[in-house]
Amino acid sequence: IILKMGKVCAVFGGSRGIGKAVAELLAQKGCRLAIIARNLDVAQTTARNLGAGHLALSCDVSSEQEVRKTFEEMQRNLGPINYLVNAAGINRDALLLRTKTEDMIAQIHTNLLGTMLTCKAAVKVMIQQQGGAIVNIGNIVGLKGNSGQSVYSATKAGLVGFSRSLAKEVAKKQIRVNVVAPG
Repeated sequence: IILKMGKVCAVFGGSRGIGKAVAELLAQKGCRLAIIARNLDVAQTTARNLGAGHLALSCDVSSEQEVRKTFEEMQRNLGPINYLVNAAGINRDALLLRTKTEDMIAQIHTNLLGTMLTCKAAVKVMIQQQGGAIVNIGNIVGLKGNSGQSVYSATKAGLVGFSRSLAKEVAKKQIRVNVVAPG
């Protein structure tokens, strides 16, 4: 990603793990960041540690209303969003026969629906901005599978198809969409 000073970047799941590492790198490159996590305290600590001018917000990505409010808040405080990183995710490892339905639903809602909702909100803003970039964080298990991770793998595989299709939908609007699959 080629970054210009002061670009606005939203990092969902930015308070820890891969999201936090991405946020730290983007802050070094001069981005103004919104660190978004379910836990506001942790998000605030991360944002503070990045230096001045960053925003911390709490959001449940599986709620369209919360995602919409989060984007309004970001726009009010930082301006229109240029970059979106979706690193929010949950993993409830278990063999399928031992997996509770509510754990399946929770993973699908956070890992897949949440990314769809944040992308939808970001694309609206990016079209007005005439460009932007989205990076969705997948996982190698979404491509290769892993015993005890069938549901998690399915959500990460879904991100691949979603990201490829969205990239084709928004390419003419100068918006790049990629999925990264570490692991």
